[in-house]
Amino acid sequence: EVRLVESGGDSVQAGGSLTLSCTASPVLWMMAWFRQVPGNEREGVAATYHNGQVNYADSVKGRFTVSRDNAKGTLSLQMDSLKPEDSAMYYCAANGFKFDLPDLPTLNKDEYTGWGQGTQVTVSS
Repeated sequence: EVRLVESGGDSVQAGGSLTLSCTASPVLWMMAWFRQVPGNEREGVAATYHNGQVNYADSVKGRFTVSRDNAKGTLSLQMDSLKPEDSAMYYCAANGFKFDLPDLPTLNKDEYTGWGQGTQVTVSS
């Protein structure tokens, strides 16, 4: 069973930046960031494969950058040009390798089996 621990959530002004971190043990093939606002579905933000392939939600392309250090077991999310609509609880997620994986890492929450407890990001206007 994977253990995922997020950190880095904070309150910032619109236009600001934050970096979220997730520590994973063990490191799995698929790792991703999701976010959720109360009353809404959990949505994919950015996903990665162990080989470095990445995928972003359209709403964050050009503003967020996901990276992973497999040796250290960390997944990071650099968030720039933050908007109030980015406010949410951010979750780290992971799943192991499967032979039928698509070319791009999925942003579908149903494809992830391991989840962290979340870290809150609040962006004020």
